Amino acid sequence: MGFVTLEHIAVACGLANIYLTVRQNIWSWPIGVVMVSLYLYIFFNAKLYSDAGLQIFFLVMQFYGWYQWTRGPVKHATSLSPVTRLSRRGWMLTSAGTVAGTAALGTTMHRLTDAALPYPDAFTTVLSVIAQFQLTRKILENWVLWIVADIVYIGVYTSKALYWTAALYVVFLILSAKGYRDWSRGRTQAQLTTDKHG
Repeated sequence: MGFVTLEHIAVACGLANIYLTVRQNIWSWPIGVVMVSLYLYIFFNAKLYSDAGLQIFFLVMQFYGWYQWTRGPVKHATSLSPVTRLSRRGWMLTSAGTVAGTAALGTTMHRLTDAALPYPDAFTTVLSVIAQFQLTRKILENWVLWIVADIVYIGVYTSKALYWTAALYVVFLILSAKGYRDWSRGRTQAQLTTDKHG
């Protein structure tokens, strides 16, 4: 099977994954397993080693997220666990972790490997790790982090001639904005319902 064909399949899985995630559909997680497995191979061949390593983390997180979303009552394959907000302390930890992680990983990749774009690759990797963890916990601000990461990813993948993947991340960017809007609206409606019946 050709390299481009694998990228096409990964892109298709990625589109399905983000669409189902925005809709809080539990099937986003098994589809995500297929997507990240393919991208592990694709990114390693493109010498985007931080991104390749990130896919191993994502693979673990697919199963973790699947577990987190199914712990509570499930109706029509959609998790009913509530959407929460990131605290001020959470924002401070997120910012500090992103800066420190980017510096450490980027420097390591620059000095010890032949990685292409070690610091942008490290930045998106660290930000994605944090965003993915927040996503599994259904923290609204995960979408803000994904929006920032997606913008940088588009530039990185375009520079490596992974044009289908860059196009996928344009869609991810749009759907991340939609995800933030939909989750925010859903959280507001849930609060109003709770207040009404409280």
